[in-house]
Amino acid sequence: MPLLLLHNQGCWFLGDVMCGMHYFLAFLVVSVSVGSMVLISVDRYIAICNPMFYTTRVTPTRVKLCVCLCWIFSGVHGSWIFRDVLKQPDMYNTCYGSCVVVVGFAEGLVDVIASFLGPILIIAVLYLRVFVVAVSQARAMRAHVAVVTVERSQTVKAMKSEIKAARTLGIVLVVFFLCSCPYHCFAIAAETASLGASSSVIMVWLVYLNSTFNPVIYVFFYPWVRKTIKYIFTLQILQPGSREVSVM
Repeated sequence: MPLLLLHNQGCWFLGDVMCGMHYFLAFLVVSVSVGSMVLISVDRYIAICNPMFYTTRVTPTRVKLCVCLCWIFSGVHGSWIFRDVLKQPDMYNTCYGSCVVVVGFAEGLVDVIASFLGPILIIAVLYLRVFVVAVSQARAMRAHVAVVTVERSQTVKAMKSEIKAARTLGIVLVVFFLCSCPYHCFAIAAETASLGASSSVIMVWLVYLNSTFNPVIYVFFYPWVRKTIKYIFTLQILQPGSREVSVM
């Protein structure tokens, strides 16, 4: 976002190579952010719809593997989208100081499917399934409210936490749709989408802002996230024994 702000001043001072890398890295980070949303939705789906198998299916090793695959897929996808610019950074520059990257119609269409329509469809289907299961479980709990035990109380508390997580994911999904829809509609409508054109500046900013809103939403809903961020920004994380601090 700071580099895009520099670019919007009218002249690019960092050279042709940095111009291409700027757009590639921006695309990479946004793509990984969207992929992370999909992974979170899968995690919530398993936690609510198959809670008995959650600990066996969602293991630390599998989580690390999925995160690595998300970065690898985003890197390969971005390399294909910007393959011409990465080979010849000044391909679309018409004068000194310009920084323009043009995405062809085929590349734009693939990007819309992989970075917008596909994730929206996956998250929406999983979220609807989670909502149906959560509602049915809540009704079952109310039907057996007369039987109250400590174990039951812990189960209800855990279920409330899972439903809250699913609700947060729903808000993230709506924000993602509102921020990404204008840009991708523009990309579909145009035969080619010039990322350096002034007409697309606001739309690109909306896409970037979506990745800004996501952690803000999680901070708003989860006290432990707020406490963790406080430890990071106050540098308490550098103190001995900081890893033992309970943030829950």
